[in-house]
Amino acid sequence: MWTDLILLMVIGICVVTDLKKRMIYNKVIFPALLVAFGLHAALEGWSGLGQSLLGFTVGLCILLIPYLLGGMGAGDVKLLALVGALKGTWFVLAASVYMALLGALIAVAVVLFQRDFRQRIQFLLYVLIGIRYGLQIQWKEHFTSGTYPYGVAIAGGAALCLFQKGW
Repeated sequence: MWTDLILLMVIGICVVTDLKKRMIYNKVIFPALLVAFGLHAALEGWSGLGQSLLGFTVGLCILLIPYLLGGMGAGDVKLLALVGALKGTWFVLAASVYMALLGALIAVAVVLFQRDFRQRIQFLLYVLIGIRYGLQIQWKEHFTSGTYPYGVAIAGGAALCLFQKGW
């Protein structure tokens, strides 16, 4: 119960800061991590601390490669690691599935509602026709540079998983 409350408070704060400033602050994540580890250790002993550390590690590893490739911010990685530290390994794995689905929906919405959507579709058709006839077409950088605050998808995935039956 305490972990649920802490999780909801942290993801609420992180969604607001990620939408407003495109930042997930360490001053929110790190104290919550200390509380998560301390709470699990106090309530469940060494096994609880071990489970919390394992959940943290799994959450960290899920987004580590996208971060290292430059497609994700460090705050997003730390937020998912915190979800794992608070709720455990199986929860963070399930939440990451919801996170990926929500992230894909948000990405589609971002592409559809950008100003130059028609130009993007036209360019994509040129690329497909070029591939068909063996031509190489250079990508314009602004066509592939759309970003969005992924902390919203992480928070949404965690919230959906939290409110599912059985968690």
